[in-house]
Amino acid sequence: MLEQRKRIPYQSDLSDEQWEIIKPHIPTPRTNRGKKRIHSYREILNAIFYLLRSGCAWRMLPHDFPPWKTVYHYFRFWRNDRVWEHINAVLHSELRIAYGRKPDPSAAILDSQSVKTTETPGVRGYDASKKVKGRKRHILVDTIGLLMIVVVHTANIQDRDGAKLVLEQVKDSFPRLKLIWADAGYSGQLIDWVNSVCGWILEIVKRSDDVKGFQVLPRRWVVERTFGWLGRYRRLSKDYERLTESSQAFIYAAMIHIMIKRMERIKSSTK
Repeated sequence: MLEQRKRIPYQSDLSDEQWEIIKPHIPTPRTNRGKKRIHSYREILNAIFYLLRSGCAWRMLPHDFPPWKTVYHYFRFWRNDRVWEHINAVLHSELRIAYGRKPDPSAAILDSQSVKTTETPGVRGYDASKKVKGRKRHILVDTIGLLMIVVVHTANIQDRDGAKLVLEQVKDSFPRLKLIWADAGYSGQLIDWVNSVCGWILEIVKRSDDVKGFQVLPRRWVVERTFGWLGRYRRLSKDYERLTESSQAFIYAAMIHIMIKRMERIKSSTK
């Protein structure tokens, strides 16, 4: 493996403490067969986080990172092996424990975000209510805003149908989960479906008709804040990806980056 080259660090680079947090969760090759790896996993992750934070294209990664094809290879390999999802799940539990909570949440908040796509080939649809042609990011977060799952699908799928795609995947993953909050777009038959299929209570948080203009809704503001956190990563300003699986992997990677920075601050404050 090449020695890590001395370079001026970027703001998105992993610190030594952050690297120690994520390092145990990076999968190691099962065998020694094949071409020997010459670039460190830390630098590959630094390149992925740089691309996420800056919003640049793969081919425009700075030359002091490993070659873009190498970085993309590992991003795709970890995407296909669901490594991003696994790391997100592990760090999610660890960070909740660090905050003095149970590893698994008992309540969550559901919401979607419609984003435009680009000329990159891939599935897309038109969200008539938001007047957006592109895709929807459906996320489920816990009560402190940490990502539990994300599903990206075409924007023309209604929120109630998109919610089923999300909840069906996590109904056996969080044994303590009892209650989910959502906005009025999820009302109707979905409430009974959630109760009968998942065994949870879906509670609709409605906006008051007496209040004009902006209104902070109880519980709902948590998921909006999570979308705000993700919005700091410019690669997520639109959906640039050909595959929805890549879109989901980038969202998991952004949340991983957020969580390891928080874990570093917690560990530093306890020293």
